[in-house]
Amino acid sequence: MQKFLTARWKDLIMANYEVDPSLLAPRLPVGTDLDLHDGKCFVSLVGFMFLETRVLGIPVPFHINFEEVNLRFYNKREVEGEPRRAVCFVKEIVPRFAIATVARVLYGEPYECWSMDHERTDQSVSYSWSKGGHRNRLSVEIDESVGVPAEGSHGEFIIEHYWGYTNRGNGRVDEYKVEHPKWELFSVKNEVIDVDFGETYGDQFAFLATETPYSVLLAKGSEVAVYKGKTLAEARTK
Repeated sequence: MQKFLTARWKDLIMANYEVDPSLLAPRLPVGTDLDLHDGKCFVSLVGFMFLETRVLGIPVPFHINFEEVNLRFYNKREVEGEPRRAVCFVKEIVPRFAIATVARVLYGEPYECWSMDHERTDQSVSYSWSKGGHRNRLSVEIDESVGVPAEGSHGEFIIEHYWGYTNRGNGRVDEYKVEHPKWELFSVKNEVIDVDFGETYGDQFAFLATETPYSVLLAKGSEVAVYKGKTLAEARTK
């Protein structure tokens, strides 16, 4: 497979909410199923830094380092008896118009361009994004390293999904692979999740504004490679 994009993802804040599977079932790409952990269904609000970005090995001026915030959920597809554990996005927000436009038009990813900012100190990480007078903020204070999460743990479930599936319309589904080493996690404290979920992600997600997250994690991140995707033939014929 050809590497389409390489980058370094850093300081991933992940606020994870347990939700009813019926919320996400209509968004499932054809040919995939929801991926649950201990019978629980999760959506995650994720803020992170996209650094040293290269497309087909080439850095694009003014589009190398930027913030991203996304709302995602977890799905899977069985291939020869083995599950391909994946993520599927409700919305991905970046501060670069060209990135959002290319990802949305050419690849069907639900990207939008908003004004964004971040702050990083030895003690804290924060991300903010705003549009049309709506301002959101996600921040944590960094506590202690908890290392690489144990096999089968909640932390492993959240960070170790190495595939992605995208609805392209008319039953078409694209599959792509994401590659990175296991991430070190940190515990956090004094988290702030000041997000208008309804305005940003749609009325069906508005209730998250008053929900307490099941967990909030901070991943150190690493170099990442995203491989060129392919269209699933079985999805096209359903």
